[in-house]
Amino acid sequence: MKYISASQFAEKYGISERTARNYCATGKIAGAFLTGKTWNIPVDAVPPKRRKRKISPLLATLLEQKEARLKGGIYHRIQIDLTYSSNHIEGSRLTKEQTRYIFETNTLGITTENTSIDDIMETVNHFRCIDYVIDHATEKLTELHVKLLHQILKTNTSDSQKPWFAVGDYKRLPNSIGDEQTVQPKDVRRQMKLLLMHYNAKRQIAFDDLLDFHVRFERIHPFQDGNGRIGRLLMFWQCLQTGVVPFIITEDLRLFYYRGIQNWGKTNGYLRDTCLTAQDNFKDFLNYFKIKY
Repeated sequence: MKYISASQFAEKYGISERTARNYCATGKIAGAFLTGKTWNIPVDAVPPKRRKRKISPLLATLLEQKEARLKGGIYHRIQIDLTYSSNHIEGSRLTKEQTRYIFETNTLGITTENTSIDDIMETVNHFRCIDYVIDHATEKLTELHVKLLHQILKTNTSDSQKPWFAVGDYKRLPNSIGDEQTVQPKDVRRQMKLLLMHYNAKRQIAFDDLLDFHVRFERIHPFQDGNGRIGRLLMFWQCLQTGVVPFIITEDLRLFYYRGIQNWGKTNGYLRDTCLTAQDNFKDFLNYFKIKY
C-alpha cells in the first residue's frame, strides 16, 4: 500500500491541510494512521462525502436538458450565446450563426477564406467546457477544475502544439493585459491557491464576491492564453453553484466590462452595474423559459 502526506492529500482534493488532518483525526479517512506527528494516508483514499447542495431550478433544468440533448431550450440558448459572446470578446471571427450551426449540426456551414481553424476548435471546446461546468457546478472550485477547463478549451488548437505553451497548466512566460502587468509565472500557483482558499472559506457568497474573484483571477492571469474565457466560465459556474442569476457579457457591454475590471477596487460600481445589466438580460431568458429565480 502506498501512502501520501496530509499536505499531499489536501493539494490533491483542493482542501486545506488543516481540514485533511481533521479528517484523519476524526476517523473520516479509512486507513490513515500517525507515525510520530505525520499522517500517512492511503494514496487511493478520498475525502468524506459532504451533504449534497440544493440545486437551483436553472441548474436542474440545464442538467436535464443537457442529458436529453434538447434543442430549443435554455441549455441550447446558453451554449450558443455564452460561447459566441465569450469567444467574440477574445477576437474570434466566427459569427453567431456559425456558432449556432456548429452546435446544432457539428459542421461549420458557410465559411470564408479567413475562417480560423483555432476559432472552430475553441468554439467546439467551449461547448464542452460549458458541459463540464454544468456537470460539476455543485462541487467546490479547485485548481484541478480550473486547469481541466483550460485543457478542454485549448485541446487540438495551434497553441497546444507549442512546446512552451502549457495546456492545462499555469503559464511559463510572463504575460499582460494590455499595458497592465500580471502575476509572474513563479508566483501563480501560490496566488491561485490563496484565491481559491479565500473564496471557498466564505460561508455566504454575495454578488460582489463573484466579481471580486473574477477580477483577482484576471489580474493573476494564470494561463498563457484563454484567461478571459476561463474566468467567465468560472463566473458561470459560481452563479450556478450559489443560485445567483448568471449573466453573459455581450459585445455591447464589452468596453464597460473592461473598464469595470480595470477600476475594480477604486470604483466597484462600474463592473457591478455592467454585470447587473447583463443579469437583467439573462432574466429575460429565464422568464421566457418559465424558470424560477
